[in-house]
Amino acid sequence: MDRKWFLKLLGMGSVGSLATGTGSLSQSSPKTMLPKRLKQGDTIGLVSPASRLPKKKQYDKIIRQVKDLGYNVKVGDHARRRYGYLAGEDEQRAEDLNAMFADDSVDAILPFRGGWGCNRILPLLDYETIRKNPKILVGFSDITSLLNAIYTKTGLITFHGPVGKVDWTDYTIQHFRKSLGSQDPYTLEIPPADLCKDCNKLSVITLGTASGRLLGGNLSVLTAMLGSEYVPDWEGNILFLEDVGEDVYRIDRMLTQLKLNGVFEKISGFVFGQCTSCDRANSYSLTLKQVFEDHLKPFDIPAFSGAMFGHISKMITLPVGIPAEMDAQRGSIKITESATR
Repeated sequence: MDRKWFLKLLGMGSVGSLATGTGSLSQSSPKTMLPKRLKQGDTIGLVSPASRLPKKKQYDKIIRQVKDLGYNVKVGDHARRRYGYLAGEDEQRAEDLNAMFADDSVDAILPFRGGWGCNRILPLLDYETIRKNPKILVGFSDITSLLNAIYTKTGLITFHGPVGKVDWTDYTIQHFRKSLGSQDPYTLEIPPADLCKDCNKLSVITLGTASGRLLGGNLSVLTAMLGSEYVPDWEGNILFLEDVGEDVYRIDRMLTQLKLNGVFEKISGFVFGQCTSCDRANSYSLTLKQVFEDHLKPFDIPAFSGAMFGHISKMITLPVGIPAEMDAQRGSIKITESATR
């Protein structure tokens, strides 16, 4: 029996259903909704759905930066709150996000930062209000929770891209505007080596091309969502991942968790961006490349690492839930449909 066909059958059983977070129940994807494209002069709502910023003056600096990009700003009522390492209590952080979606004067939503805390507020979000008021939500790292949960629950295309506190480099701004402001298909490729000297370069895991909807984000956050109702349907889609500050053995552990949940049996392709400061704990550790090959090669799906997203100063913005094509040999991701209207 062909191994890949067998694994596909296995993925239709109990293991596969766990991966979608629905037990024995089937999970149907809602109809896709496109947010309105972002234009100069539009209003961006700044919220704090996860961790707080260390210093209060950082909020004002980020507000100025967003205004300098050519956008108006509206700040959430609880955005500067502090509750331990969180930016306010769960109800307060969720209230701000719900209010920004309900506010007709707000065109897009940008978190001040990620960190930790978004998983905690997923049950408190008003998905019906979000569905009735589709607008851009962009962020990365811990914001992965919101991007995938909102897409899964409402069908709204969300965006894996910068948060307020990143370095707004020319490269980051260019791709931010392209993804959020363009209605034309475009292709993202790994840039020349001198653009990001500290970045991991293109590494082909398995040759080939694949198509499907782009789903994913931060590996640590995503694995913490497995088994919940907020995880998207992986079947026939492209999984993209990134992480920061994790030893290689931890990346190994989390990829094993995805595999045991049947995710790799379902996806059509795999892209890993940057694993910043993901060092080997000792001299006899496996390399990151070995870990990727161990987990992905048996499934014979196109896969590569080194794409320009993650905890880096020069990052692309990827729409979550939009159809795309990937080419492992070129290290490219082609967005084949408009992600905004």
